[in-house]
Amino acid sequence: MSLESFTAEDIRQIRAEELIEAQVLDQIELFKKKRFPIKLNRPCRVGDGIVVIPEEDKDKWLQCHERECRKGRMIKFVPASGAASRLFKEWFKFLDEGCFDSEAAAAGFSRDLRRFAFFKDLQTVIKHQGSDLECWVAEQQFKDILIFLLTEKGLNYGVLPKALLKFHAYPDGSRTAIEEHLVESALYVQDSHHICRIHFTVSMEHEAKVRHYLSQIQNHYERQYGVTFDIDISIQSLSTNTIAVDREDRPFRDEKGRLVFRPGGHGALLFNLNNLIDGDIVFLKNIDNIVPDRLKSATVLYKKMISGYLINLQEQIFLYLTMIADGQIKADDLEAVVSFCREKLYIIFPSGFKELPLAEKQNLIFSKLNRPLRVCGVVKNEGEPGGGPFWVDEEDGTRSLQIIEESQIDPFSDAQRALWSKATHFNPVDLVCGVRDYRQRKFDLNQFVNQKTFSISQKSEKGRDIQALELPGLWNGSMAYWITIFVEVPVETFNPVKTINDLLRPQHLSGS
Repeated sequence: MSLESFTAEDIRQIRAEELIEAQVLDQIELFKKKRFPIKLNRPCRVGDGIVVIPEEDKDKWLQCHERECRKGRMIKFVPASGAASRLFKEWFKFLDEGCFDSEAAAAGFSRDLRRFAFFKDLQTVIKHQGSDLECWVAEQQFKDILIFLLTEKGLNYGVLPKALLKFHAYPDGSRTAIEEHLVESALYVQDSHHICRIHFTVSMEHEAKVRHYLSQIQNHYERQYGVTFDIDISIQSLSTNTIAVDREDRPFRDEKGRLVFRPGGHGALLFNLNNLIDGDIVFLKNIDNIVPDRLKSATVLYKKMISGYLINLQEQIFLYLTMIADGQIKADDLEAVVSFCREKLYIIFPSGFKELPLAEKQNLIFSKLNRPLRVCGVVKNEGEPGGGPFWVDEEDGTRSLQIIEESQIDPFSDAQRALWSKATHFNPVDLVCGVRDYRQRKFDLNQFVNQKTFSISQKSEKGRDIQALELPGLWNGSMAYWITIFVEVPVETFNPVKTINDLLRPQHLSGS
């Protein structure tokens, strides 16, 4: 396909998406290439790519965090564009079909409805319509209940973002997911002036609702925790959207003949992290991974510890980079730097490194060290869907530490699938990121992306089959060329909500 293939209307549409025609052509070429599978070397294990913080070092890392946190270096970054509709898949199915799949499912709905944090809100909105929720439950008027829960007739939960769903019940009321993140930020990103910096990414259709909700509750939590929240909100840039194609890799067109563009997946948020956040040390955590106050202590402790661990490594990295830049590294010093790279940062040097002249060694070490740094909390694998920590073979013959999703490996390789299945740990999206260099300049994070780690998925557009292109994942290919460290954290720090019934797990219920 060439530029001449686009009509004048196509070009106007492409420009409206904040793209240029050459970018769209490049995306179409990626569909034709299909994929560049990652080659796993082995899963990371404790002592082989995964660090366990010794008990005697914990206080040191906590002190590192507290010292730098007081300086205002910390910000919390929360991708919060996830739609609640995914949580309610089974309940929407009931609305469509008029019944649950089984008597057991109906009985469970009847039994468990009162346990959700949003039950009282649902009760109130139904009461305002002159009806009684308890009576509806007793009479199994489940369709009426779900209409008031999921549609604009009531709470309208079916179209809200996850951020605005009531997750946890407390004696004085219930909290949404976004409120729990405000509380968390007060506990580990508060500086010496009691300012807590937090950035949410939301979808365009939810931005106004999220801003309005925060305006209503922000003062309450500022008074309760004695802090000032510095809150920023951004949306996914149109320029990160990708074109859809048909089965023959041709641009897909809707019933009006217009090109179809789709969001580029969570990798699109690299734009927000790189361009819209004035960050230094950035905590990255998904909107649905939160717990009530009674369980926050473990989360806060390990957030601070992996932050302190990053700070300690960063200080050593900056020292070595400064020494190299200032010409202060001698041949005798180099072995200590190389050992630090290998033993603390898991950096593998290419074959023939030892034979290189001193200047070339210094340049190579400098290029390996002068990168963004991330410390990733990983939990023991208990069967949750998602990626994990692996050693990956690189094209230059070296290996690196990466967070790998199953979709990134060769589905036709029994050997690769066998390695994938042996993962002992899981990635809960629990990251602390150092995004400034040794001279305190922001890195251009676009320079550290493995562009080959895009993915292609099969979707449907109004009943017609299409192929969708997702950019390299935010914590996968988008951070492929960062310095990556894995630290084991307790499984109780990972409490995702992927279906509505996850809120019935003990860790999300009050007093459980």
